[in-house]
Amino acid sequence: MGSAPVSDRVYVADTVTTAVKILIVGHFAVGKTTFVGSLSEIRPLRTEEIMTQAGEMIDDLAGVPDKTTTTVAMDFGRLTLSDSLVLYLFGAPGQKRFMRLWKDMMQGALGALVLADTRRLDQSFDIMSVLEEHGMPYAVAVNQFDGAPVFPEEEVREALDLLPETPLVTCDARDTESSSKALIALVEYLQTRTLQEQR
Repeated sequence: MGSAPVSDRVYVADTVTTAVKILIVGHFAVGKTTFVGSLSEIRPLRTEEIMTQAGEMIDDLAGVPDKTTTTVAMDFGRLTLSDSLVLYLFGAPGQKRFMRLWKDMMQGALGALVLADTRRLDQSFDIMSVLEEHGMPYAVAVNQFDGAPVFPEEEVREALDLLPETPLVTCDARDTESSSKALIALVEYLQTRTLQEQR
């Protein structure tokens, strides 16, 4: 699997005039940290901690028994799209106890990419509800885990109760090209919405 090339340039170029904030959200253990890491041109900021016995009764490890760490604040990455435009990627922790943090992270965000897992689609509902509550436009990317069931797009769309215009794509969060396509689907959707609102 690919990974994003880490740039030697730590700071944003002087020519950058526009910065866009994008949220990467989803339920616990859906691949948000991996997604941000696969796209970031800088070494991503990660706030992962070792999972302890105290979290056993809170964090559902069904389907992810090998998971040993969890994000406790956020992931952060950067992706320069042109000499004048840069994307800032903010990965939000997926557990319900961090929902207050989400609301703060939404400030100034243009939109969100919701990562979903076909083994646990029902866990995406709370995530999408919070976004809809705050009027945050989003696209959904089904992260393709090894051994996870694959369903036709229409069935996934129906299971998630998505509006016809909400983009639904598949991706492998470990792969830079695949993650890029998911992010592009979101950005194209946001552009379309903006043009429609301007008419």
